[in-house]
Amino acid sequence: MKQCSICGADYDETVPLDSVFHEAGAWLAEEVWQDAGQLCPRCLENRAQLAMMYAHDCNQ
Repeated sequence: MKQCSICGADYDETVPLDSVFHEAGAWLAEEVWQDAGQLCPRCLENRAQLAMMYAHDCNQ
């Protein structure tokens, strides 16, 4: 179990990502914010949805 660096929730990092938002959030964590492996699936999904709406520099 790991602890999410954003919300503090415990999560199992071995559980596969099951949505396109999880995958997009994982990509953003690795390529944009360099915090891959530190976020829970819920925060990954939220980050991807927020980036889609507001981070226009990532959508080019």
